[in-house]
Amino acid sequence: MGGNLHDIKKTTEALIFTSKEVRLQINADPIKYIAMSRDKNAGRSHSINVDSSSFERVEELKYLGTVLTKQNSIQGEIKRRFASGNASLHLVQKLLFSSLLSKNIKIKIKEL
Repeated sequence: MGGNLHDIKKTTEALIFTSKEVRLQINADPIKYIAMSRDKNAGRSHSINVDSSSFERVEELKYLGTVLTKQNSIQGEIKRRFASGNASLHLVQKLLFSSLLSKNIKIKIKEL
């Protein structure tokens, strides 16, 4: 939304103002934001206060199932997905080697 705190605040104010013009209300209570930078020492934590609403700055944010970090790094997300995949495989591993299931059912399980 912006390159610095001032730009982010300005854009947020414009969003809230435009929303009010079209009679939409923003529920700012759960809203958090993240400032991304490849610099590990980038910025301090700031809250943005706009129109009696406070937007909290966080180090990590989960958006549409993906964990975003302030360093804009994907290594943590890749590790999380591998761990999730390994956990899923571990849950169905006994089924895949079971003699109780037919070969066709095992193939369908693997395709999922």
